[in-house]
Amino acid sequence: MWRCRVPSLLWRRRRQCGLSAILVWRLGWQNPTCCSLTSLPNLHELFAMPALQRFMERQQQPEHCSSPRPQLTALIRLLGAKEQELRETERLAQEDENEDLRKLAEKEVASCYQEIAELKRQVVLHLIPSEETDESDVILEATAGVGGQEAMLFTAEMFDMYQRYAAYKKWNFEILEYMSSDIGGLRHASASIEGLEAYRHMKFEGGVHRVQRVPKTEKQGRIHTSTMTVAVLPQPNEINLTINPKELRIETKRASGAGGQHVNTTDSAVRIVHIPTGVAAESQQERSQIRNKEMAMQILRAKLYSIKLEEESRKRDTARKIQIGTKGRSEKIRTYNFPQDRITDHRITRSVYHIEKFLLGEELLDEMIQSLSEYADYESLMDIISESGPTRLS
Repeated sequence: MWRCRVPSLLWRRRRQCGLSAILVWRLGWQNPTCCSLTSLPNLHELFAMPALQRFMERQQQPEHCSSPRPQLTALIRLLGAKEQELRETERLAQEDENEDLRKLAEKEVASCYQEIAELKRQVVLHLIPSEETDESDVILEATAGVGGQEAMLFTAEMFDMYQRYAAYKKWNFEILEYMSSDIGGLRHASASIEGLEAYRHMKFEGGVHRVQRVPKTEKQGRIHTSTMTVAVLPQPNEINLTINPKELRIETKRASGAGGQHVNTTDSAVRIVHIPTGVAAESQQERSQIRNKEMAMQILRAKLYSIKLEEESRKRDTARKIQIGTKGRSEKIRTYNFPQDRITDHRITRSVYHIEKFLLGEELLDEMIQSLSEYADYESLMDIISESGPTRLS
């Protein structure tokens, strides 16, 4: 999942705009709403782990003066010195017979504890790797799955939820494609989402979403299970991905579907095929063929970029255990149980209630995404400080 490092400037900016709050997460535990993730250790427990202790001991040895991660090495050495200072100050506070000096030492002890906690948080910040694509904008695709009309109705609700979530996060949301069903549902839709760290948040929504409820057309009150799939694709820039125009086949056709005088009267719909891979994208959202071509190209670039990232990830053998954020389209990630008014995310075994409020795409959805981000960072950290991790980093 954690595909590659980012330039140090981008990494610093990421930390400044919110990552530190995420990583103080379970380490300072400032978010009580995520109580289902009680297996995550606190800061003291984390630094008591033998694997992390061994890694930190190696970082303080002289041969690590030319470490490829000098900031991390410097922080670890500073932490070691501060812990030594704490031990000496505590000894003075216990042994000194002068009451004034003892009180002064006690104040210094409290100050040392605060400084050590902050240094530990900074060490964690430097240990957690970043995804190259976290700063990217997003192509969101929503597709109805198993369940017929009910699946299409659920897909429409989910697509609306993400549109509201974009508004909640103050992102720009532009519909690129929208194929509705006869009764108001949604067969397939795609949208461009642009905004601060859009992919870093939205990547956790990729996968199969399942709904359990009694459909409006069900006369006997039986609960049906339906699914829809979300794909979250980072949008590349010109540096990330170059496409040879000679490798594209561009087709035009008459738009199909309900509504609009241009439907079936002009060749406004555009389909673009990348010949080497067979990957295709199309758009008929706009009246203008030029605009539809731009939209189809935007979707195609995102699909090809996603394939490129997945290939690079496989080559580096960095697949994550729970596959959070890797757009696992066949993976059931979340269930929306209407009779019990409960949403369960199966990757972190976390449940929240009030489905209608969740579908508003505001605080509840944001909290769920935050929990997924926290757990993904924790898993990455555990991988790094595992028995093989310290050797790799040092």
